[in-house]
Amino acid sequence: MGRLAGFRYREIIKKLKACGFVFNRQAAGSHEIWYNENTDRYTTIPNHSGDMPEGTLRAILREAGVSPDEFLNK
Repeated sequence: MGRLAGFRYREIIKKLKACGFVFNRQAAGSHEIWYNENTDRYTTIPNHSGDMPEGTLRAILREAGVSPDEFLNK
C-alpha cells in the first residue's frame, strides 16, 4: 500500500477544501464536480463508501493540479 492508500471520501474532500476547492455541481450518478477558483481547475470525485483506490486518488490529484505531498500536508 502506498502513502495515498486508505483515504475515504470525507477525508479527501476535507483536504481538497483546504487546497481551495468548492463543490460545483452533481455529475452523473454518485460523482461530483469540484472547482478551484484560484487555479481555475475542475476535478471529478466519486462519492462512494469505503476507501478510495490509490490510483483513483492519484488521478483526482493530477486533474486538480495538487501534488501528493501538498495533499498529505493539508
